[in-house]
Amino acid sequence: MNLRDLRYLVAVAEHQHFGRAAEACFVSQPTLSTQLKKLEQTLGVILIERTNRRVMLSPEGEQIVAQAQRILVEVNSLTAMSEQLRDPLGGEVRLGIIPTIAPYLLPKILAPLTAEFPNLNIQLTEGQTSQITRMLKQGDLDATLLALPLGEENIEEAALYDELFVLAVPANHPKAELACVTSDDLEGEEVLLLEDGHCFRDQALEVCQTHRGIESKSYSATSLETLRQLVSAGVGVTLIPELAVPRHIRADESIRYIPFDAVGSDQPMRTLGLCWRATSTRGELLQQVATVLQQCMSGP
Repeated sequence: MNLRDLRYLVAVAEHQHFGRAAEACFVSQPTLSTQLKKLEQTLGVILIERTNRRVMLSPEGEQIVAQAQRILVEVNSLTAMSEQLRDPLGGEVRLGIIPTIAPYLLPKILAPLTAEFPNLNIQLTEGQTSQITRMLKQGDLDATLLALPLGEENIEEAALYDELFVLAVPANHPKAELACVTSDDLEGEEVLLLEDGHCFRDQALEVCQTHRGIESKSYSATSLETLRQLVSAGVGVTLIPELAVPRHIRADESIRYIPFDAVGSDQPMRTLGLCWRATSTRGELLQQVATVLQQCMSGP
């Protein structure tokens, strides 16, 4: 039994599928299956119930997976501690980021982070909030960039900035020539949303429900870019985070991006922040990273 085998077991527990678990561990499925069978032989218990339709943990497997997760967290903490001792402002930081932030925020922050922490090696993982939060709690990530509040026990949160939402409409939409809109302008509009699992979907849906917008039942998108293309095709309207709005909009652009009226407290927005485990040995470094990110987002 070794750490590799424990990682294989935890991956199977997370994905409930041998193929996806093997892919996540960067090994072939036969290799992963063989090692798990050897682990069962070593421990003398059946860990996984194998059926044609799904993979399930046995009761004994669930107990061992819970212990394996704790062991892997401690191993990751030990590795992080050794890196901190060698170079408090260097080493590797594994950063998870949600897809509605990543393509728009990363180009803005990576250069300043590299300038401030030249010895820091940032390893990026993109995933939905639930996925990267689970990885953070298990020690597979050191920090996450996502929408707050996360509300998880033993997780530190540092708010970075508030991001406004804008209304994206087709160029021929009746509201396309408005200089600004209010939340009440969503009443009766068919609003396109992301598919389940994206936190931005939940944020946009809350705005729709509050202001009597109508969730589109015909379409749901996997990304903001898909939403943008649907709006361009005249399928409906949507909410877009301000950072995702193109800086230079051509006169013939098929989409109009309309800001919400700044007057009032119900202006649609979200708070983005950096999160890390309260027990992380790199907490001081991550607090410094958060400060740099706050400065990045407060600039022009």
